[in-house]
This record gives sequence, C-alpha cells and structure tokens, in this order.
Amino acid sequence: MNTPLTRFDEAADYLRSHTHYRPTTAIILGSGLGKLADALTDADIIPYADIPHFKTSTATGHKGNLIVGMLNGTAVMAMQGRFHYYEGYTMEDVTLPVRVMSRFGIKRLLVSNAAGGINASFHVGDLMIITDHINFMPNPLIGKNIDEMGVRFPDMTTVYSRTLRERAHAAASRLNLTLREGVYVAETGPTYETPAEYKMYALMGGDAVGMSTVPEVIVARHCGMEIFGMSVITNCAQDLGDDLLNDGDEVVRVADRAADQMTEIFKQLID
Repeated sequence: MNTPLTRFDEAADYLRSHTHYRPTTAIILGSGLGKLADALTDADIIPYADIPHFKTSTATGHKGNLIVGMLNGTAVMAMQGRFHYYEGYTMEDVTLPVRVMSRFGIKRLLVSNAAGGINASFHVGDLMIITDHINFMPNPLIGKNIDEMGVRFPDMTTVYSRTLRERAHAAASRLNLTLREGVYVAETGPTYETPAEYKMYALMGGDAVGMSTVPEVIVARHCGMEIFGMSVITNCAQDLGDDLLNDGDEVVRVADRAADQMTEIFKQLID
C-alpha cells in the first residue's frame, strides 16, 4: 500500500540497512554549508539518489548526500544539501527527509541556511540564531493529517529550543565568537528580494530572509523534535545598490567561509 507513512518507513528501513549507526540528532546543511559533514568520522555516505523516495538536490552548493558518522564522539546524521520548493518539488518532497528521520529515530534537528540580512545592524558573514520565523510558503501540513506522526494542529509558540539557543551562546562565548539572534522570513524564491520587499519584511519584524528551512521546521515540530536553527548572513539589504547585486555564487562563497565557525558551534551543541 503506497501511503505516505509507507514511503517514509521504506526510506528509513533503507537507511538502517546501510549504516550501523543509530543517531538521535540530525543536521540539515544549507547552501555552502556542507563542510560540517566533512567533520564526521568513520562515516557512511549515502547518495540521495539511492534512498527510496528521496529527490535530487539541484541547488548550487548542495552535494546531495546523507552522511551518518561520529561528531565529537556522538553519532550524527547530516544532510549535505536539502530540497527546495523553488526546485519544483512538492512540500511533501521537500519535507520527506524530516519524516524519514523521525521514523528512523531522530529526536533533535539542527537546521542551517544561507540568508539575506534584513536587520541593518547585521554584516555579511554573521551567524544568526533563529528565534522565530515568518512563513510565506505553503504550509507542509496542509492535507490529511498523519496521525501516527503528530497532532492536527501543532503548537508553534516556542518552535526553536530555548535550551539549545542558550547552549549555542555559551559555546560561542568559549570560542570567542559573537552570535546574532533574529526572526527568519521564509519565501518561495527563486528570485532574490526586491528592495521594497526587504523593507516590508523589516516592518513585519524579520531579521533575515531565505528560501528554505521553515517547511522542514514545521514538519519537525509536528513530529515532536527539539529544533535549533542558524542562518549565515551572506548578503545584506543595506549593501544593495545599482552596482552591487545579489549573486547565488557569492552566497555560496560567503557561506563556505562562515562554515568553519558554524561547525564549531554545532560540534559543541552536539557534544
């Protein structure tokens, strides 16, 4: 019987048969941030193309591997790239990996992304802890509820774990790093934001904007996971002008430079 739950379980069973690790923490790595996955040792590398019902990541800076290995002595699952709504995938496609993680046994999800800075005090290369979000994408829970995985109306009051946010700040202090905090705005893309849209998002209370993360977070919340989110600020609204434009390749380059700092934060969170 080809039900959503059956598809999730088929993919989870495939993962169990291709790794002996049984992690309870997973990481989703955004554009240019796949470097953290390279820090996993004794890792099993499973291409998305081999996993039942997984799609192929076509976005710049997304390698398209699921990696399971050890990070600071703890077993971890990491997605080296994600699926986006703008790639033409459905919301079920975009969030299927999170459903599969839940059926596999993942209890804690760390998500990362490259984002545009809305907050005028932000600078390119800053790391922002996500405290909340504003969603302009279709809600991935629309449709028949999967009762076996979560309730019909999940509470979204405190989506991003206060405990993990506090631990991230403590880790940053030990590493002599400064972390920003803010609200992440999710839109469909694939166009970058107009100056007028940046102003609108700022008036709404947004601090950074991107084209991912929130659908995965909503589904993770539905599954009862503990969630931590971090954005790398790769371009800033106040810097844009006639001779300085948003560029996808530059976004990946900036994210790659910031990935080392993010990796250290995530290592200590997992530890």
